[in-house]
Amino acid sequence: MADGVLTFNAGSSSLKFALFTHRGEALRPLFHGQLEDLSEDPRFTVDDAAGQRIVDQDLGQLRPGAWTHEEALAHLLHWIDGHDDNLSLTAIGHRVVHGGEAFAAPVRVDAAVLDAIEALTELAPLHQPASIAPVRAIAALRPDLLQVACFDTAFHSTLPPVERLFALGADLRAHGVRRFGFHGLSYEYIAGELPACLGPLADGRVIIAHLGNGASMCALHGRRSRATTMGFTALDGLVMGTRCGTIDPGAVLHLLRHAGLDAATLERKLYRESGLLGVSGLSHDMRTLLASDAPAAALAVELYCHRIAREVGALAAAIGGVDAMVFTAGVGENAAPVRARVLESLDWMGFRLDAIANARGNGCITDPGGSAQAFVIRTNEDAVVARHALELALGKA
Repeated sequence: MADGVLTFNAGSSSLKFALFTHRGEALRPLFHGQLEDLSEDPRFTVDDAAGQRIVDQDLGQLRPGAWTHEEALAHLLHWIDGHDDNLSLTAIGHRVVHGGEAFAAPVRVDAAVLDAIEALTELAPLHQPASIAPVRAIAALRPDLLQVACFDTAFHSTLPPVERLFALGADLRAHGVRRFGFHGLSYEYIAGELPACLGPLADGRVIIAHLGNGASMCALHGRRSRATTMGFTALDGLVMGTRCGTIDPGAVLHLLRHAGLDAATLERKLYRESGLLGVSGLSHDMRTLLASDAPAAALAVELYCHRIAREVGALAAAIGGVDAMVFTAGVGENAAPVRARVLESLDWMGFRLDAIANARGNGCITDPGGSAQAFVIRTNEDAVVARHALELALGKA
């Protein structure tokens, strides 16, 4: 009988999943897919490890209308059971965006842990409820199955005190207001790949740019997080698809006082109606903006790239320079024009763009004659979550 580990990366109306088999501690990817558009046009898709589509199913044909997470997960588990009746799930791992101060490592989920994760919802309103829903659904469907929560904030537990601290009085800091950092599961994966890709540079001064709909950067030294662009929440730092990134807190106070907005409305605007979408007035999708000739689209892309280059300088200052930079995630891996604009802005730091390598979009994308090198490395958060879930299942963590 084969053993398996299932992982989830949940959105508000979709569930990305990956299934791994394992012998002992060795994991091998088997399938990955999505349960998507659950609230409007539910669909179930599965690709094999080679990327070949093997399932593309309109769930509305089975039952019209919106599907709950529990219904969708029951369908997935039934498919797994029916696809290979020799596969037995060892554990399920979940990506959870915010671990707060309580969770600096992956943890087995029980009722108390789930309540503690739910209490952090205000700090990650776009993400935390989505992470909780499949945990509760699995608990109802398979109560005896081990579930493990893996936190995006945990990788940044190595931030030095000066990087964690806001310049606030003790009375405000007592409410847990500090810098946490996010996208840690992606950074953890890339940190593990650095020796094979960078050789002796791996343990040096490396800046990773995780550029997707959500975006942040992290400065590593010794493959540990030493500085990062996101802070107390996933709203901070770089310009993102629909999030504004860094904004003067005085501007937030001004909008609350003078724009006729309550806190809930302003939260929606900053999280869902800002960033690339807000500046362009067109789209949050970098592909759409790069293809557009609208001046506002060009401005949004320019601002996005400018902020990345500016933050590279700040992160380099935090770790005493930069030996290498890594681009990863959806935009970082696939948008060659974005990488080119950023690196051309960083020519003064020793990056020399190799246009042909950049167009290829894999491995080193700079001239080796430069004093700093840039790479494209594809991230794999699912593999990190699966490894942590398996380690806890085997009592290794």
